[in-house]
Amino acid sequence: MMGRADAIIIGGGIHGCSTALHLCLRGFRPVLIEKDYAGRHASGVNAGGVRQLARHVAEIPLSIRSMDIWETVQDLVGDSCGFDSHGQVLVAEDEDELDICRARVADLHLRGFTHEELVDGKELRCLVPAVAETCPGGVVSRRDGAADPARTTTAFRRRAEELGTIVREGVAAAHIRREGKLWHVDAGGETFEAPVLVNAAGAWGGQIAASLGESVPVETVAPMLMITSRVPEFIKPVVILRGRKLSFKQFANGTVLIGGGHLATPYQDTNETVLDWQKLQESARTVWELFPVMRGATIVRAWAGIEARMKDDLPVIGPSAKHEGLFHQFGFSLHGFQLGPGAGAVMAELIATGNTNTPIDGLRIERFA
Repeated sequence: MMGRADAIIIGGGIHGCSTALHLCLRGFRPVLIEKDYAGRHASGVNAGGVRQLARHVAEIPLSIRSMDIWETVQDLVGDSCGFDSHGQVLVAEDEDELDICRARVADLHLRGFTHEELVDGKELRCLVPAVAETCPGGVVSRRDGAADPARTTTAFRRRAEELGTIVREGVAAAHIRREGKLWHVDAGGETFEAPVLVNAAGAWGGQIAASLGESVPVETVAPMLMITSRVPEFIKPVVILRGRKLSFKQFANGTVLIGGGHLATPYQDTNETVLDWQKLQESARTVWELFPVMRGATIVRAWAGIEARMKDDLPVIGPSAKHEGLFHQFGFSLHGFQLGPGAGAVMAELIATGNTNTPIDGLRIERFA
């Protein structure tokens, strides 16, 4: 069976679903192909951080655009996505780390970015009363927060389908080729053709790019997370550290999510991961040292998602350097969830108009040429 569409999107994570939705808003009729189900990998199992804080300068304009969408996400997808905006705080554990924070905030302000604010020890303990007294300060981004990743990805997928996206889950995109002016992709017993192809395949995005002659330095990684037993409420913002690897959030039911970038071993061909319990112990020990209130909690569950990390830790977003009608949107390097709504809007803008008002020059695939 042959199906015609305006665009073919490979990958049903938050980025693929957001791109499909925003293309529909511009009058396109896309097809979304996902080999498992929407949010099966990184988009549905991450820490849910909605973070402008501590981003690379090249990502900040995209992050700001995305935050504007997050703040009205209910209007866009008909679901709050569990988004709360209690801020995110980067904690400096000593004076040297605070000096680095101070230089960072000053540099951003000179560039015209004012979302990061330096705080001293007194203000830090107002924001995070349970933090250790030895911490001298840090940085806060007050608009930031967190959301439910699986719920968010499902909401974007559902809204995209309501607006006209053809969704195919449980079938892998195969035999990707360009014939004349159209891209052709096989999906199970169907073949779809369209003038536009979007590679939003997450951990599998590098393989697709390489098969089309655009190899980039990308590796498959599996960031680990764990959840604790319930403890009395003691923190509202999300906390990250300047030095050691840690991200930290308490849910309304009292459980605490602990992450921070320690990696499991991924087995991409079978969708499996093997956890590194020693690294998880390091994260737990860091929490134990910085938050005495957590010392009676136990670890209930741990898991890892599979995603792609680029050599420079920045995603690939934008048109192909080799092929007309091909766009890349992958390699979000353990920090792509917050960018999803904005990245979809930018991608739809590029496809529909050939340009975008959001600077992404530092994120294009040409940087690896």
